[in-house]
Amino acid sequence: MTTTFNLGPAADQLSTLVKGVEDDHLDRATPCTEYTVRDLVGHIIGLTAAFANAARKQGSTDAPAGSLGELVTGDWRARIETQLADLAQAWRDPAAWEGTTDAGGVELPAELAGKIALNELVLHGWDLAVATGQPFSCDEASARASLEFTTLANSPEWGAGREGLFTEAVEVPEDSSPLHRTLGLSGRDPGWTITLP
Repeated sequence: MTTTFNLGPAADQLSTLVKGVEDDHLDRATPCTEYTVRDLVGHIIGLTAAFANAARKQGSTDAPAGSLGELVTGDWRARIETQLADLAQAWRDPAAWEGTTDAGGVELPAELAGKIALNELVLHGWDLAVATGQPFSCDEASARASLEFTTLANSPEWGAGREGLFTEAVEVPEDSSPLHRTLGLSGRDPGWTITLP
């Protein structure tokens, strides 16, 4: 039986965080060592479009030309807010979770694509929050769904498939919250804080 999840709470949280990003935050580092806040915002623009298309079985979006940071133009906060709402709505359709789909040029089970989309919202929401000094909250259902996915991605069955998704896992206490265990399994230190010059 197909398992579905509500992406709405994680999308709403990320939307709130994006609104709180100030222009002078854009060049800050993030827990994703290869991304500045600007790059992370560009990544969010791309992933929200790609996974909305995946829910609707519309195929891949063309990879944006140039760097991720170059996507952060115009009223990008409003653009992301609209795209996040569209993403959550697209995955409310039970048909989105059935069969196979294409996400970023990779064909995969639609149910897995939905889980990856939710995990992206949770992890990058946390990334953005800690990089910009904003509070982060994650509803229990989203945290547990993300933990389920990151646990699967760290299982021997996935093997090299984990590469490109996450960096090396960070050990966290076994009695940590589902969110902190998810962060650790994704290669993030739950205690990461921004270091300002």
